Amino acid sequence: MSKVYVGGVGMIPIGDHWTKSITDLAADAALKTIKAANLQNPEMIVVGNMFSATGAKQEHLGPLVTSELGLEGIPAFKVETACASAAAALNVAYTYVKSGEVDCALAIGVEKMRDLEPSDTTQSLSMAERYEYTSSMGVSFVALNAMLARMYMDKYEVSRDELSYFPVLAHNNAQNTTHAQFRKPIEIANVSRSPEVSNPLTLLDCAPVGDGAAAMLLVNEKKIAEINDEAIEITASVGTTSRFSIFERDDMLEFTATKEATKKALKESNTSIKDIDVIEVHDAFSIVAALSLEAMGFSRSGEACKDACNGIYDKNGKYPSVTFGGLKARGHPVGATGLYQAAEAYLQLSGKAGLNQIENANVAITQNVGAVDTSSYIHVLKGENN
Repeated sequence: MSKVYVGGVGMIPIGDHWTKSITDLAADAALKTIKAANLQNPEMIVVGNMFSATGAKQEHLGPLVTSELGLEGIPAFKVETACASAAAALNVAYTYVKSGEVDCALAIGVEKMRDLEPSDTTQSLSMAERYEYTSSMGVSFVALNAMLARMYMDKYEVSRDELSYFPVLAHNNAQNTTHAQFRKPIEIANVSRSPEVSNPLTLLDCAPVGDGAAAMLLVNEKKIAEINDEAIEITASVGTTSRFSIFERDDMLEFTATKEATKKALKESNTSIKDIDVIEVHDAFSIVAALSLEAMGFSRSGEACKDACNGIYDKNGKYPSVTFGGLKARGHPVGATGLYQAAEAYLQLSGKAGLNQIENANVAITQNVGAVDTSSYIHVLKGENN
């Protein structure tokens, strides 16, 4: 089994790419990555995407992207795991390189969301849940997360302002992120008083809709020696699932998929919670950020919001989180998000994060989930000093 290293990364600024197709976005991110790696072309391509069929009226993305890049002849395919699709693609590429099947694999995450009407976007996102029990009855994905938020606030006596800190943190960190969708800082009052989407969640509790693509080239020990770059290793790539629908679970406020994936990833990489320098958490909603950090072990149950308000997750805190703005401010083009997270972790560990840089960052963890923690993928990355 080979060690797996990051050969290069590439990200497209998230936003409204009206003049770009889904193929254009994926190819742009891929070309940036290949150029950054200063390496010959990959031996395979894995594309992560959630709803290209509805968002871009296009499937068969793997071969389409290889054709756009002029790389016909290599294996290429798409993987889909709702909002965790990009991290799943990274997991597949990682497995191929680690097994020795290939020396070099390219993982791409891409989503074209802005071409859809808002109602169609809502419907597409709802496909992550079981249709006959939720969206067919008029229950949106936002409503499911709002239900969790209400349960959480009531059970743990969390205030509206305490829940609002996570979006504030994300927007503060996004100010210097060139690929972020929203770079304007906000205050707690902005979140709490923004228009209500589904009680108790407001507009600023929720990640925005945007187009984007990110990519990462993975290489083995032999190939990394050919690249004039820092040797950032992916020491663990773990995916798990939980009971599909949240209302079928023993405890709806426990993210069991994330909890189990984190345990396995930390064990696989011989890492403890105390070793983590950077966290890129799946903060699609403020409540998801809180429940995810608790499931990963960084906060006790019911205490993540209070910990956040006390600065634990700030850039200069004990566990810096969403260091480029997270899903909330950097943006959340759903099928691409996991690779934005991984690319940002790589920038931190290689000292290339610019004004977002966390001092002495050497171990990073990323968490990307599909639906309400139905699927969860955890990646651990380490720098040269480990």
